[in-house]
Amino acid sequence: MSDAKMPGILELTPLNPAFNADPHALLDPLRSQCPVHRDAMAGVFILSKHADVRGTLSDTSMLRAPENAEEAAVMTRRGIGATPPPGLDIREDQPRHSILTMDEPEHMRVREPLAKALYKRVAKSKPLVQRVVEEWLDRIPASAGISAKPFDVMSAFAIRVPIDVIARLLGVDETRLMEFRDWSEGAILGFHPFPTPEQVERIVASNNALNRYMRGLMAERAANPKDDLTSDMMALKAQGANLTEGEICTNLIALLIGGNLTTTDLIGNAIWLLLTHPEQRARLAAEPGLINSCVEEVLRYESPVDITGRIAPRAMEVSGCPIHDRSSLIMELRAANRDPAAFPEPHRFDIARKDAPHVAFGGGTHLCIGAPLARLEAIVAIPAFFARWPGVRLADPAMKPEWRDLPFFRGLKRLDVVA
Repeated sequence: MSDAKMPGILELTPLNPAFNADPHALLDPLRSQCPVHRDAMAGVFILSKHADVRGTLSDTSMLRAPENAEEAAVMTRRGIGATPPPGLDIREDQPRHSILTMDEPEHMRVREPLAKALYKRVAKSKPLVQRVVEEWLDRIPASAGISAKPFDVMSAFAIRVPIDVIARLLGVDETRLMEFRDWSEGAILGFHPFPTPEQVERIVASNNALNRYMRGLMAERAANPKDDLTSDMMALKAQGANLTEGEICTNLIALLIGGNLTTTDLIGNAIWLLLTHPEQRARLAAEPGLINSCVEEVLRYESPVDITGRIAPRAMEVSGCPIHDRSSLIMELRAANRDPAAFPEPHRFDIARKDAPHVAFGGGTHLCIGAPLARLEAIVAIPAFFARWPGVRLADPAMKPEWRDLPFFRGLKRLDVVA
């Protein structure tokens, strides 16, 4: 289905001021009028109905590697054959893809041992997460009353917790956490499709530093294992797991970078939503057992990630629209998560909602590997924040939220509050 009046994929990013201000002003008409929309310029099909998105994500035959997309899929294939930025250190054993864009059977060969090791760690990590959360809350100056000084929740708390949690899970030396945070923030800029020369320079420096550090940590843990995820992965390799050191390094760094950005936004979006929906905040305070469903509703209502992609392995149909072999499909997760066919009153924030499952973490065999850790961090961080400051409020209730302009992600630049 194609309609020239419908927005293209680049218009459905925060680079478009209208989308940045209110994504659903564009996504609602797209989903209702043209749920399978061909963006000829980008060479992709945009899917926006929950049933189509969930069904496509659940289809294990779908492909992910950009090389499999047709030549017309210029957005999907944009990085193929591109010359790496000057100075980027690429090792001989460095894979072209992380598990995010690997196809089978290579995808599960790498993902399965990493997932088993990670999930085993996450299952016993609640005390670690609680400790990190309390440490960062302790660093925020206590204030109260009319003369209370505002602080930014994002820079003081939401950004801090995820990077420290994953760094400690990996086994990073705590004396180097500040460096690690800086490298992570620099590497995150690599998600921007149009970085400035200054940003490219920082991306290269940060990625090189992360690679050097991670390779050194892996060598150290291979020789002297400790109680951390890096030691787990090196032990699996020593026991015969079919993994290269380059694959381990690339995917541990991908876990760090992806989990840092999206979990920061999950925590920040949750605090903002509860501050702007006082009746839901009051309900959570009265019924703390709702924290799990609260986190799921935040993920549905204000998803940290806008899109994910798949490539058609054959000619097929989606909602009656013909899709040819090797077409690139972009799943609009944000649109799917506000589909009234799946979520009654989809624009109502309800922490006790029990409707269809959201698709904020994607789905199928490529379901976000860091989802259990992100959920754990949010489940711990959100109640702890409001327990520390029961009277916390927006510094300026009339101020409109300022969203970042990083394409395909949704998170606040700042969230100034008074406690």
